[in-house]
Amino acid sequence: MRKSGILMHISSLPNDYGIGKMGKEAYEFVDFLARSKQSCWQILPVSPTSYGDSPYQSFSIHAGNPYFIDLETLEKDGYLKSEEYKDIQWGEEKGSVDYGTIYENIFNVLKTAHKRFRKDPAKGYVKFVLDNKNWIYDYGLFMALKFAHGGKAWYEWEEPLKMHKGKAVKQAAKDYADDIDFWCFVQYEYFKQWKKLKKYANDKGIKIIGDIPIYCAYDSVEVWATPEYFYLDKEKKPIEVAGCPPDCFSEDGQLWGNPLYRWDYMAKEKYVWWIERIRTAFEIYDTVRIDHFRGFESYYCIPYGAPNARKGHWSKGPDMKLFKAVNRKLGELDIIAEDLGFLTKKVVKMLDAAGYPGMKILEFAFDGDSSNGYLPHNYSTSNSICYTGTHDNETALGWIKSCDKKTADFCKKYLNVKKDTDIPWALIRLCWSSVCDTAIAQMQDILELDSSARMNTPSTVGTNWKWRLESGELLTEKLSDKLAELTELYGRAPHNDKKKDKAGE
Repeated sequence: MRKSGILMHISSLPNDYGIGKMGKEAYEFVDFLARSKQSCWQILPVSPTSYGDSPYQSFSIHAGNPYFIDLETLEKDGYLKSEEYKDIQWGEEKGSVDYGTIYENIFNVLKTAHKRFRKDPAKGYVKFVLDNKNWIYDYGLFMALKFAHGGKAWYEWEEPLKMHKGKAVKQAAKDYADDIDFWCFVQYEYFKQWKKLKKYANDKGIKIIGDIPIYCAYDSVEVWATPEYFYLDKEKKPIEVAGCPPDCFSEDGQLWGNPLYRWDYMAKEKYVWWIERIRTAFEIYDTVRIDHFRGFESYYCIPYGAPNARKGHWSKGPDMKLFKAVNRKLGELDIIAEDLGFLTKKVVKMLDAAGYPGMKILEFAFDGDSSNGYLPHNYSTSNSICYTGTHDNETALGWIKSCDKKTADFCKKYLNVKKDTDIPWALIRLCWSSVCDTAIAQMQDILELDSSARMNTPSTVGTNWKWRLESGELLTEKLSDKLAELTELYGRAPHNDKKKDKAGE
């Protein structure tokens, strides 16, 4: 089935509360997707963000981000009064997320809602907590302790709590029982709102493509509460950490800093940790993109404390043993493998064996070599997702304005256009016309925005993850008609399959 969709994170939705939420603007975006004859809404990881605000560095792999809880919905449910959140200044710029301001305000607002909730808890609350007991109690205690310690990382706590000693943990659970209940309430509200939004999208024919990072953050509940799954020493310090080796883009490589997994221990446990992680992901998404998929075949290890990634080495990963175990427990799953970067023959063999679709990024295609594997005329299979660019790329307009003359000239010649401003929709057309089963464009490219709308620049900090739609009024009928027409033209509209079925009767 040929289909298409838009990549835009929840945080980028417009509203008056500083960051995108699961409120009416989210439903209006789903309506825009449906009017535009799209089939997919791709988002970034939805877990709670930590320092640096990256959705790929989270306090928990299972929890949802409290920032996305719609406050107007809490008011309708009787847990908030209008003035308790509408009188707050959530940020000065509508087109940018002010994470610091949100952090300073959102939890006090949610605590106000929690106080009212506790007087008459919803009927489904206890069931939700029990259904998620494998992670939610640890998460609640972790967040309660983090706030009690002024936001410090768990490895800076006093020794008994840092080492997750049984007696200290039990005592903390008693001491912070009310706070743990608050964090459970936050997750209850998050997933209640999310499931309602997802059902609305699914009923409109829109599937949600989610995203999970391959690694956990060091300052996460998983590393704190279950250190046996991670490559740590007796003091719970990482022995080696994750990253990527130096290449033509970075002479120092990429130092991510995430603890590595103890794959030998996970194998003895029959990969139950990963099975549960993927099971949780498919409870909230229709399709799951797994970041840095090549790391399952072999992964780059950097000594902990190293200033860069130059002195790392490769270690063998679980390869197909992991995914065979996942398939035995969960069945065939709709997974997308992020397969970008340098791929060895062994990695390619694993990808072929897994059978998951990979990714084709058009911004990588125009180096002047007509045999470049990212150019659509070289695609050898439809089992791929074609993107104009991802969250880690420039917007199409920003890219063409910043690339060298040779690249720009080749791109314009290939696309048969003359102006930089023609590039965004020319790339979308090329993406939609490709043989790939699925085509995805960034919302920024559909809106023809420049580099100021870039979501993330890898290996940098400061201005990332902040872009937002300034107003839902940008999602015009004219724009949806334009996208719908292109989607119809290249056989990606949902009703095209119905026409084929009738023709074959």
